Amino acid sequence: MDWQNNCGAMLKQLHDEIERRANNSLRSQNLTLAQMHVLLLLHDAPNHQLPLKDLEALMHVAQSTTAGIVSRLQKKELVQALDDAADQRIKIVQLTESGLNCWQTANKHITETEAALLSGLTETEQAILITLLKKLRDNVC
Repeated sequence: MDWQNNCGAMLKQLHDEIERRANNSLRSQNLTLAQMHVLLLLHDAPNHQLPLKDLEALMHVAQSTTAGIVSRLQKKELVQALDDAADQRIKIVQLTESGLNCWQTANKHITETEAALLSGLTETEQAILITLLKKLRDNVC
């Protein structure tokens, strides 16, 4: 098998390079890619908040991993954890004003990285790529 043209190997190379660039960009904000993922998810959620259990499911990581990421974001005052009024066992994670400001800066970097990634493709090719990537994701997730 030609490993240079192996789909999985190419996806891994792309992932590694995107992750390296993202982490380099986020370093100036003292964030990791996983922490930024939480901020992105919270930004898009109603009232900028989600139950911890929902974050865990959306991130596809263990509860302990999610709790650790949220804890570090709390220390940076980018999120706050609240008790659910209806059920004290449920923790709600909410984006703070500082978290929203941080998201805005990081989102700019994400947009720039996405533009650079797709710059060599026509709009039609970009649409085809997105469709194919969704199919690949749906095949394995």
